[in-house]
Amino acid sequence: MAGFEYDFPSITSSGPLNLSNFPVDALPGEHDGDSSLPGDTFGAVLQYLNQMLMGEDLEQRPCMYQELSALQAAEKSFYDALTGVEIIKVADEKEKERDKFTNGSAKKRNHYRQDDEHVEAGRATKQFASYAEEPTEIFDEALLCSSSNAGSWDLSYCEAKPGRRNNQQIGLTQEPKRGRPRASERKLNIREVVDMRSLLTQCAQSISDFDNRTANQLLNQIRQHSSPHGDGNERLAHYFADALEARVSGMGTTMYTAFSTRVSAADTLKAYQAYILASPFRKMSNILTGKTIQKLTTEASQIHIIDFGILYGFHWPCFIQALSKRPRGPPKLCITGIDLPQPGLRPAERVEETGRRLAHYCKKFNVPFEYHAIARKWETISLEELKIDRSETVIATCLYRLRNVPDETSVTSSARDTVLHLIKKINPDLFVHGILNGTYNAPFFVMRFREALHHFSSLFDMFDKTLPRHDQDRLVFEKEVLGRQSMNVIACEGTARIERPETYKQWQARNERAGFRQIPLNKDIVKEVRAKVKLQYHKDFLVDEDGKWILQGWKGRILQGWKGIVFDALSRWNFVQE
Repeated sequence: MAGFEYDFPSITSSGPLNLSNFPVDALPGEHDGDSSLPGDTFGAVLQYLNQMLMGEDLEQRPCMYQELSALQAAEKSFYDALTGVEIIKVADEKEKERDKFTNGSAKKRNHYRQDDEHVEAGRATKQFASYAEEPTEIFDEALLCSSSNAGSWDLSYCEAKPGRRNNQQIGLTQEPKRGRPRASERKLNIREVVDMRSLLTQCAQSISDFDNRTANQLLNQIRQHSSPHGDGNERLAHYFADALEARVSGMGTTMYTAFSTRVSAADTLKAYQAYILASPFRKMSNILTGKTIQKLTTEASQIHIIDFGILYGFHWPCFIQALSKRPRGPPKLCITGIDLPQPGLRPAERVEETGRRLAHYCKKFNVPFEYHAIARKWETISLEELKIDRSETVIATCLYRLRNVPDETSVTSSARDTVLHLIKKINPDLFVHGILNGTYNAPFFVMRFREALHHFSSLFDMFDKTLPRHDQDRLVFEKEVLGRQSMNVIACEGTARIERPETYKQWQARNERAGFRQIPLNKDIVKEVRAKVKLQYHKDFLVDEDGKWILQGWKGRILQGWKGIVFDALSRWNFVQE
């Protein structure tokens, strides 16, 4: 574990971390321009992301999450680890084969692909220096423009014009449609959608029955009607066909591991911006988390956040900026960043880098800061390593990452429960838990495939309705995030299958068994989130409540859940309610 702290003007370090690589003047401040209104702190996420893209060698690095999860999936196979070069070679050869096939038999049908491929080829030759040339206004358009992002911390703005919906809504594609489609066209589209899902399901069933001949025939049919550049259904079919093909060939883990080396962290972060643009999920999660913690820590002089799955720390700039605006001055903030170790001689390097970025951000806004980095398997961490001071207000968070911790279906003892029991020992004043709501964790392949088909079809449809078809960042996100996740769900088994989500009701039962009880949702925060989603995003996004969970989804399908829970102690429960 490595850590450092500062309390102006001195800096001390137990494992020296140099902040000189992050010039303070390079970070956009809260008063830069007019793109962010007073009280609106979500723009801090884009400023933080922009700083990363312009100031670090991310073009030469793989994405942190993809690298860590690939290592987690492949570590059971020492042979796979030794033959990494062959893994990449095989993956590239298979991709070239698919391109040759789709460019031949499917080129006529997918007439729009040529232009897209030309654009993508040009994109591959871009140098990282181009990011430095991009003005910050690109990021402002996504989340900092006053008309679409006003008042992230001010509910009055959302109430000013209820139901307002205009061309500046986030995530709406502006492609006008004239007239009504003919009946024959509507029937044709419906038939193609049903046939594609049917072909995919039949192929999965054939693979389950070890009928590889039929499976390959069905895969050929799917390839003829799928494309990574088509509509949502065609894209879904393309990536699911990749996963089914990997399963047939017995190379699921190999293909999944190869993903971590195919795209740079810079491209992945740019694609992440497209995801933020298209959906409210992460933005609303930030608002829920930040405001709930703020209400709890109003009088606190020291705040200790223990973040399981910190990655790049995107969810903390807003909170840091909000702390800096407290009338009596900001409290001391300590963050313990926990994530999986990266391969190589410096397993904690990425987690430490996140700490340096957050330290720089805190220094910019005069928030006293201390950071500890832990790069270990979460279930092996001890309470003593967390360095908890009982005079602090302690917050534990885990946002959308516990699904990657092994459960009882993959290992003898549930590492998931072990982590929850560790959080119970921490005895935090608040535990913020965000989950990806999914039912595709069945041990039986066909059942798991059907549920994954429903889940991922919602995501591809969401992008189809909210981002242009030719958007390059959308293509990267679908390929490197959604395609990668579906590859793991469909093509991997045993401990290599790390995408193991549960429903929010299953998490409810698991958390209660660990000794936690939920806090009632703050009605004002929920009201703000509902208003923002209605005002700023596509009409098919939903925000709902069930019990003490707040749920987000698309077209009636719940995709994510969020809740705040506390250990079952009466005094602490009363303190949180007050």
